[in-house]
Amino acid sequence: MKDKKIAVLIPCYNEAKTIKKVVKDYKQVLPNADIYVYDNNSSDGTDRIAKKAGAIVKYEYKQGKGNVIRSMFKDIDADCYLMIDGDDTYPKETAKEMCDYILNGQADMVIGDRLSSTYFQENKRPFHNFGNILVRILINSLFKSNVQDIMTGYRAFSYDFVKTFPILSKGFEIETEMTIHALDKNFLLREVPVDYRNRPKGSESKINTFSDGIKVLKTIVRLFKEYKPILFFSIISFVFLAISLFFGIPVFIEYFETGLVPRFPTLIFSGFMLTIAILMFICGTILEVVVKKHRQLFELFLINTKKKDD
Repeated sequence: MKDKKIAVLIPCYNEAKTIKKVVKDYKQVLPNADIYVYDNNSSDGTDRIAKKAGAIVKYEYKQGKGNVIRSMFKDIDADCYLMIDGDDTYPKETAKEMCDYILNGQADMVIGDRLSSTYFQENKRPFHNFGNILVRILINSLFKSNVQDIMTGYRAFSYDFVKTFPILSKGFEIETEMTIHALDKNFLLREVPVDYRNRPKGSESKINTFSDGIKVLKTIVRLFKEYKPILFFSIISFVFLAISLFFGIPVFIEYFETGLVPRFPTLIFSGFMLTIAILMFICGTILEVVVKKHRQLFELFLINTKKKDD
C-alpha cells in the first residue's frame, strides 16, 4: 500500500495553541501522508504556525466547519482521507488503524468512537454529554442502526464516500449529516474506540452548546424527512388523524343516537383534519418512491464510477 495516497484533513479556526503539535503528531504516525490544514478565517496565526510545522495550508473564507469540509472534499484527491480536529483532543495512535481499514477496502467510513471510551470522563460540559447521547438515540432509532458516536470529528473516509457525499450543512452539524448519508447509502461503517482528551488550557471550544445543538436537531429532522419520507409524513398523518377522530367521533355518536348533527363546525373541522392526514400520507408515499429511485441511481453511479477507475 506504499503507492496509496493518504490525506490528513484538519479544519481549523483559531487553534494556534495546538495546531503545531497536531501536525507533528500525524506526520510522525503517517509519514507518507499529506497533511492539509484548512484555515477558516483564523485571527491568531494558526495558518503561519501550521506552515512552519510542515502542513499544506489552504483557506476557506466561508465561515463554518461544513463549508471547510466541502472545500476539502472537492479539492483533494486521495485513496484515504483522515479527518481530525486541530484541538489536540484525539489520539494519534489510532490513525494508522483507521486508515488501514479504508485502504484494505474493509470500510468506507471509520468512526473514531469517543463515547465508548473516555469522553464522559474528560468532557466537563454536561449538556454536551447529554446532546451526544440524545443524537445517538435519535439517529439509531430512526435509521435502525447501532452507531455509538454520531458527532465525532475523528473519521477516515474512502474516495467513493468523499466524492459522492453531497454536503449541505454549513457548521458543526456536518458530522451528523455524514453519518446519516453513510447509513442511508449502505456504505460500510466501522467504529474504532479512541481515547478522547479534553482541550489543553487556553484552548477554547468553538461549539455553542445550545445554538449548535439546535442546528444538529434541525439537521436530523431535515434528513429524516429527506431520507425516510414515508415514516416522517406517516407520523404527521397520524397526528392529524388522531385530532380528526378526537373531534369527529363524538359528533357521529350524537348523530347515531339522535339523528341530528347540531355541531356542524366541529364536523367540518374534523373533516379538514382528516383531509390533511390523507394528503400527508399521500405525500410520504410519493416521496418514498422518489427516494428509492434516487438510491437506485446512486448505486448505478457507484458501479459506473468503479468501472471507469478500473
